[in-house]
Amino acid sequence: MRVLCVAEKNSIAKAVSQILSGGNSNARDSGYMYVKNYDFRFNGFPFINDRDCDVTMTSVAGHLMGIDFPNDRYGWGKCPVHELFDAPLLQVYDKNQKKIADNIKKEARNADFLMIWTDCDREGEYIGWEIFQEAKKGNRRLNEDQMFRANFSHLERSHILYAARNPRRLDMNSVNAVETRMEIDLRAGVTFTRLLTDTMKNKVSATIQMNSGPNAKKENVVISYGTCQFPTLGFVVDRYERIRHFIPEEFWHIQLQIENKDKNGGEFTTFQWERGHIFDRLTVLTFYEVCLELAGNQAKVIDLKSKPTSKYRPLPLTTVELQKNCARFLRLNAKQSLDAAEKLYQKGFISYPRTETDIFPQTMNLKSLVEKQAQLDQGNHRSPWAAYAEQLISDAPGTNKFKFPRSGTHDDKAHPPIHPIISLGAKATNITPVERSVYEYVVRHFLACCSEDAKGLSTTLTLDWAGEKFTASGLVVLERNFLDVYPWAKWESTKQLPRLEMNEICTIGKAEMKSGKTSPPKPMTESELISLMDVNGIGTDATIAEHIEKIQVRKYIKSEKSGKETYLQPTTLGIALVHGFEEIGLEDSFAKPFQRREMEEELKKICEGNRTKNEVVVDIVEKYKKYWIKTNGSKNTLLEVFDRVRRTVI
Repeated sequence: MRVLCVAEKNSIAKAVSQILSGGNSNARDSGYMYVKNYDFRFNGFPFINDRDCDVTMTSVAGHLMGIDFPNDRYGWGKCPVHELFDAPLLQVYDKNQKKIADNIKKEARNADFLMIWTDCDREGEYIGWEIFQEAKKGNRRLNEDQMFRANFSHLERSHILYAARNPRRLDMNSVNAVETRMEIDLRAGVTFTRLLTDTMKNKVSATIQMNSGPNAKKENVVISYGTCQFPTLGFVVDRYERIRHFIPEEFWHIQLQIENKDKNGGEFTTFQWERGHIFDRLTVLTFYEVCLELAGNQAKVIDLKSKPTSKYRPLPLTTVELQKNCARFLRLNAKQSLDAAEKLYQKGFISYPRTETDIFPQTMNLKSLVEKQAQLDQGNHRSPWAAYAEQLISDAPGTNKFKFPRSGTHDDKAHPPIHPIISLGAKATNITPVERSVYEYVVRHFLACCSEDAKGLSTTLTLDWAGEKFTASGLVVLERNFLDVYPWAKWESTKQLPRLEMNEICTIGKAEMKSGKTSPPKPMTESELISLMDVNGIGTDATIAEHIEKIQVRKYIKSEKSGKETYLQPTTLGIALVHGFEEIGLEDSFAKPFQRREMEEELKKICEGNRTKNEVVVDIVEKYKKYWIKTNGSKNTLLEVFDRVRRTVI
């Protein structure tokens, strides 16, 4: 018996073949330099009754094919653009995909079974289906009954062996959902890209030339549209406009200061007014003068509360949280962090990094993963967090004991939260600095999840000054626990509050009526943009980074550094596109997340078996036809808005 196994990347194929073969696989060239074929013997597949069999393990390199319109009839400039909404689609291969597809056909010729080892997500199911289509071309005896897929989330040996011995079938609902998304994105993207480019390219190109100088090389301008790109751009433009049109308002409030007599040097504690900020000066002045007249510099303690408090350890790590936190803490953009995590997964250091799940299964042996991070066998070459991991699982009394992680509310039923698999080691040579930083973040986040919450004592003191209440709070951190391994969470003891008793009359050191002004929001950070995209269903956890990068490449937004922070700002073209569609009357469909969110909900229904691909494609493409007709009839509006924005935006 012969089994053909196909992974999504060569690194996965190499790692899995090493495990299944016990290190005895032989590598062959495939015809494509970045893909190898690995031959070995294995006796664990249940579909051949665990008998010894010949196995060839190979891979693709992502999607095996794409879809496009027939170029001879529907190429750019060869047909009226609106015909593309109903035009037939072809499967297309680039030069490298053709080599990979030929290898699969050749290796499938003598195969009795096909086993898919692509990533266990919606996209991986579709790539598995692409592989099956090519294998069938090489071997007509292969059918769906002889096709299986491995269910795995990391490259630890026992996990891979379990996946080989417990295969499942491809999820055809997921395959249909991806096919639906690809067709809608193609039809909407190409039709609107051609419309926008043909309408605006001359004006945009002239503006670029003017700003770049007479000797600058003329650019070939493409103004692309994407169903995720435009809502992403919309978030950045919306923040920019809120800042630009912000009008500060003056407010007033009252503040008391009480001397802490236990401290030398006249240290004071500030008490804040419970009414907060009021935007009418005369009202605050009235309160202030009445209090001075009735109570002078005397205030009474009317409430004193001390209670235990906690700072919660983080929830298990999802892809979105990884991207957000790497942007905030490590100053890495979303693509950098996700690419590094993908490489770490392929090298076997962490679990599959594309997951929406923030709940660890109760059956997972997390203590064994913590033990690997203790690096007890590495002597003086242990990582900075190794000692923390060691005491986490120590039996010694008084140590910060291991605790099973908190559970979130998301479970994609495919992969566990992101976690380390094996120790990286201080001397690992095949790791880049960015990968090492991301690995350290994943490990510290995981160890923090497996720790106790930080514990403290919170005290709140409330004063009455002629009927007006003022409060001050203090915190004493009693047990740092997870904070010792997770330096990005800040929780510190505050200054000590004055030692006062209930009903005690105290002397006010200073009573002030103060003013301030409201501040505009800050420009958009990438971490904030990722959060907005996630909450609004723009893209998936795995594609968010691609959409942000795309609108930067298209020069719709740009990065600007200010101090330690990097902000995202829209360009003139980006602002003009958003406002142009607003003036046409398509704001909710293009610059807002509603249309894309609706599509994601429809794709979920396909995955659940409640809608068909054809139903969803017909419904959504029909909407885009109407949007296109409306935009095509208002092309001059796009040009007018671009000119106006160019004149008014500096």
